[in-house]
Formats: sequence, structure tokens, C-alpha cells
Amino acid sequence: MLRRLALTAAASVAALSAAPTATAADTDPLPLPLSSLFTAPDQLTITVQGAGGDTDGTYELKCGPAGGTHPNPAGACGRLEQRAAEGRDPFAPRQQGAMCTMQYGGPATAHVTGVWHGRPVDATYSRSDGCEVARWDAIVPVLPAVRA
Repeated sequence: MLRRLALTAAASVAALSAAPTATAADTDPLPLPLSSLFTAPDQLTITVQGAGGDTDGTYELKCGPAGGTHPNPAGACGRLEQRAAEGRDPFAPRQQGAMCTMQYGGPATAHVTGVWHGRPVDATYSRSDGCEVARWDAIVPVLPAVRA
């Protein structure tokens, strides 16, 4: 085991010594970080129904940089990043067995699909009880602010 470790270390040093070095003639821009090659950009489709007014519809939200057809892309992307910084998944489903108030928040529903932080998103939201109202309100302005 020790002999194999010593041989591996020696081979690694030899390989690094033989690697070409950068010269002043190397003026190509730096390549993208490897992580960007393996993760999809943050892009979400948000469909809102029953919220009333001009808030109903389907919106595209892109983050990093913020853009798309969403009415407030910078605010929405900022809220998602804030939730992530707090260690909370903004698209997590409702907790199983949670005790929820029978507070009805109105008929609004939303469906969010796409990719966020390199993972697929397929989340549904409603305002059918206190837990769902809180879940919705936690990601405003990704979803519109709604009053019952």
C-alpha cells in the first residue's frame, strides 16, 4: 500500500513537471468555470391562475442575470437566492402531516417548472389553507402578492 502511494505520487509529480507552462503569448480569455458547463441556467416558467387582475398568466423567469417576461425578474431572483441563503428550498412541497389553519386565501393557483440551481423544478402552489398561503407568501414576488 505504501509502495503504491509512493509510486502514484512520483507519477503525479512527473506528469505535472512535463505539463506545458503558460507564456505571454497565451492571450485567450479565461474559459468558463467547469461548473457552468455541467449545470443548466436558472430558467423557470411560472403559470398563475385565479389571482385576478393582470397577475394571471404565464411568465418566464431567468436568473443570473435576471430577465424574462416576469413582471419583476430582479426581485424574484433575489427572493429565490435569499431563500437559498437561509437554507430553505423555495420549491419544497408542503410538509407531510403539518397542522394547518383552515384559513382560505382565495382561488389562486400557480405552477412553477424549469431548472433552478441545476436541478429540475415542478412545484404547485395554492392558497387553500394556512400552510399553502404561507408557502405562497414565502416566495413573493416570484408569485404575485395576493389578498383573499
